[in-house]
Amino acid sequence: MSPSGPKRPKLVADKRYSTKKPAAKKPVRRKARKSAPKRTRRTQRPKGILGWPIFLIGWVVRLIWRLTWKAAVVVALIVGLAVFYFASTIPELNALLDGRAKGSVTILDRYGAVYAWRGDQRGRTITTQTVSPDLKNAVVASEDKRFYGHIGLSPRGIASAVRINLSEGRGPLSGHGGSTLTQQVAKLLCLGVPYDPDQWKNEAAYEADCRQGSLRRKIKEAIYALALEAKFSKDEILTIYLNRAYLGAGSHGFDAAAQRYFAIPASDLNPAQAAMLAGMLPKPSIYAPTANLKRSQDRAATVLRLMNEQGYLSDAETAKYQAAPATLSRAAKAQAGGYFADWIMGDLPAFLTRKTTEDVIIKTTLDPRIQTAAEDAMAEIFATKVSSGSKAEAAIVVMSSDGAVRGMVGGRETKVTGAFNRATQAKRQTGSAFKPFVYAAALDMGYRWDDFILDEPYCVNVPGSGEWCPKNYTRKHYGNVSLTEALARSLNIPAVKVAEDVGLEAVRSVASMFGIESDLAAGPALALGASESTLLETTGAFAGILNGGSAVIPYGLTELSLVGENDPLMTQSGGIGERVISQQAAQQLVYMMSRVVEAGTGGRAKIDGLEIAGKTGTTNSSRDAWFIGFTAEYVMGVWMGYDDNTPLKGVTGGGLPAEMWHEAMVRIQSELVPSPLPMIRPGSAPRFDGDVMTSDGRNGGLFQDNGRQGGQTVQEAVEDAFIGVLRSIFGQKN
Repeated sequence: MSPSGPKRPKLVADKRYSTKKPAAKKPVRRKARKSAPKRTRRTQRPKGILGWPIFLIGWVVRLIWRLTWKAAVVVALIVGLAVFYFASTIPELNALLDGRAKGSVTILDRYGAVYAWRGDQRGRTITTQTVSPDLKNAVVASEDKRFYGHIGLSPRGIASAVRINLSEGRGPLSGHGGSTLTQQVAKLLCLGVPYDPDQWKNEAAYEADCRQGSLRRKIKEAIYALALEAKFSKDEILTIYLNRAYLGAGSHGFDAAAQRYFAIPASDLNPAQAAMLAGMLPKPSIYAPTANLKRSQDRAATVLRLMNEQGYLSDAETAKYQAAPATLSRAAKAQAGGYFADWIMGDLPAFLTRKTTEDVIIKTTLDPRIQTAAEDAMAEIFATKVSSGSKAEAAIVVMSSDGAVRGMVGGRETKVTGAFNRATQAKRQTGSAFKPFVYAAALDMGYRWDDFILDEPYCVNVPGSGEWCPKNYTRKHYGNVSLTEALARSLNIPAVKVAEDVGLEAVRSVASMFGIESDLAAGPALALGASESTLLETTGAFAGILNGGSAVIPYGLTELSLVGENDPLMTQSGGIGERVISQQAAQQLVYMMSRVVEAGTGGRAKIDGLEIAGKTGTTNSSRDAWFIGFTAEYVMGVWMGYDDNTPLKGVTGGGLPAEMWHEAMVRIQSELVPSPLPMIRPGSAPRFDGDVMTSDGRNGGLFQDNGRQGGQTVQEAVEDAFIGVLRSIFGQKN
């Protein structure tokens, strides 16, 4: 029975412990039901036509991303370790500023100015603080304008280089490299691999390997560049570059290049000069001002424009230096010294020149004004007197009477280095230029300048060859002629007769002692210059006649020293050696040779107001033509001919060689006060009378010279006059 009455309200306990089930919908269950379909969608198979492709693409993208970032982490770790390793092995800054493996040679002229260079040149150590600011700015502007902003690599520059290479039909890594200055320094350091002479054939092969551009090499170069950036500051990296960059003509570093091209240190470069040097960096052999000055100046104008665009120069400064481009120094215009410098290098020990491991300075005898005079004279004659297209060659040597060589030209092409030097290397027959040594032997044995000899048909029996009959060049005979006339006319028969009379061995000995070191002919043709000699030897022998009869050894060095050393290793003050003939004989011979120019075969060498002595020489078939002569100050020899011994057409020693000698000596003497020759001075000089030389007043044999001590007594004069009459009658020496 149920209780009746109103319902009893729920007690608090009833509410708290209610047994009713919770509502069917609960937030948790709703969340669970909503999340289940999402899990199902990620694992569901793709539906529709595009489902599978989209699915696969998404899967591949996700896979690549996962592999890429993991690989990037691995590569970054490897690169970081490599950079750390290279940075730890890179030497300190000072050890990287000079990478020489061998030394250099700097050649100075007689006044101490730089004349030429040989070997690799390296100047003083420079830094970004000690060089001209214009140089620093020019290098950055032209080579790497973002240098101070990147970490050693420039992705933008690399991408641009690849694009240019592909557009020009090359491979992506061929041609333009997009290298930063830091990468260029890495290459200059050969990525830390030093030169090993045992591993490499030579330094050229080593440097070629350093410059090769394989992909593997490029990767290593990039890592090494990052290591440089990690170890050094930007200015220190630029300092390495300024000291080691190659700038043509054997110049390593900007200080060496500034001295080489402008004869100033790198600290004194103005914007035009700095731009020219910076402009050479891409292709030094092409943009070097010694190769093509105009091309180098045009390139420098481009660098000046880049400096202007990057704020290093104002518009006014840019216009100023583009309008007044840099020019070469006098030494640079000489194109590395040419023949004279090569002769010096070859004449000295190799361990001090060609194979030196030290920096050597050689002071020489060369006079740049005389050198220029000789070069200009040769150019003038070939331009005005030689037919266009002729392959004829020439050589000139100028020296003082003690053998000091003041100028040397070894061929028509004067702006050369390492070329065949016809002044020192070509041995040619001297022809009649040898005759002064025949008369030197005779005069030293008692003959006189005014002795007579009969010029007539003459034959001599040569053992093993039979009869030999010399002929004069003119094919004429002149009867009784004095020795002076015979030499002035360059007569062959009197020269052979005199040589036979004094003895061929005596002639050979005199010539050899004067410096003709080549093998001398054994037969009577010796008197006519059948032997071969170099122009340097023969000119040196004539210097012995000028100096009074003493032999000379031609020389070009006066002092050799090492850079940084106070005391020279070698010195030389003169080349005069033993006396060969007496001073009196030498002075007679000088007088006889002066008549060659005044009234004989050397007339084209004559210069008004200047005393000149000399001798012409022409060999058989005119294969060689010589004129060697001297003033009181200088001896100069000139040779002309073909390298292949082709005969010259219409050229004798008294022709173009004498004219070339004249042109050069006019230039050389232009700044000098003429001095008299050291020769005898007869009371009345012999003269030509038609086709025969006569002598007024010569029978007295009086000397008015500066070499015969005290002159002659009256008794000696009378005796000489009597002997002279006898000689004129019999035409020979008894």
